[in-house]
Amino acid sequence: IEGLSFLILLFIAMPLKYGFDMPLAVRIVGMAHGGLFVALVLLVSWAASAKGWGVALWGRVLVASVVPFGFLWVDSRLRAEASQSGG
Repeated sequence: IEGLSFLILLFIAMPLKYGFDMPLAVRIVGMAHGGLFVALVLLVSWAASAKGWGVALWGRVLVASVVPFGFLWVDSRLRAEASQSGG
């Protein structure tokens, strides 16, 4: 959800702000995205602790969260890990 909010912010809200002088779009979507990003960081920190992730994986997940479409890599990585562990 956080990744989708980032794409909405980049490809819908920002063009509305700068192309059509509608700054409210960035304010609303930006606030929602900010809250989702904070939740993501907290959840990734918790998951890293619970799953015993190394610093490298934890860092890659956080870096991927600020790259457009990076959430797709994270999702595929977590799905692969879940299928290998049987859960």
